[in-house]
Amino acid sequence: MTAPAPETLAPAAQAVALFEKLTGHAPEGVWSAPGRVNLIGEHTDYNDGFVLPFAIPHRTYAAVGIRADGRIRVSSIFAEETVEVALDELNGLFPTATGEEPAVAEWAAYPLGVAWALQLAGATGVGVDIAIASDVPVGAGLSSSAAIEGATASALNDLWNAQLDRITLAQIGRRSENEAVARRPESWTRWRRCSASPMPRCSWTAAPSTPTSCPSACARLAGDSGHGHPGLTRAFHRRLW
Repeated sequence: MTAPAPETLAPAAQAVALFEKLTGHAPEGVWSAPGRVNLIGEHTDYNDGFVLPFAIPHRTYAAVGIRADGRIRVSSIFAEETVEVALDELNGLFPTATGEEPAVAEWAAYPLGVAWALQLAGATGVGVDIAIASDVPVGAGLSSSAAIEGATASALNDLWNAQLDRITLAQIGRRSENEAVARRPESWTRWRRCSASPMPRCSWTAAPSTPTSCPSACARLAGDSGHGHPGLTRAFHRRLW
């Protein structure tokens, strides 16, 4: 029987296939985080306002395995190249000045930034290989980058035995987004609450989350126009900041 082409596999299987192609062996496991849609939260999130997001079925998956040489290597189905650095080099790569390009390819700065932020939070661990696949539309306002960071943070939290709670992991992702990638923050309250309950309402400053049930007669429909966010560019951030 012929194996299915990688592009026909579900994202979780794509992540595993990419990992096995990269390393020649199976990963320790596969971790994931969802995309999200806001009912409330666009621009209120980073201004200490309330947000009301809900998770969507689309997710980002990270197949991750341990390596013994103290290095971290990341790959993605969306990029041809892999990026590899030593864990003790992360402090030299980050933080990134706001509006400037990261020292590594931007897509790789998300998972590497999470590893860096975890180290700043006191976590230590061995080297890892990370293979990422996702069906969260990119540039559609569905927190595709936060989903990458969420999946990576969950994986490293387990493999490094950091034992951090969801709030701290959310703050790790937020720091990666703001300081390693140096982008305007997507609300990391979204990922923490979306991964915990289907319809949460919360304030970032106060940090509590209150699950809110959706009435049975209520239907939620999220559409992707296919148009990206031209405002999320380096030139925009130089003007903004």
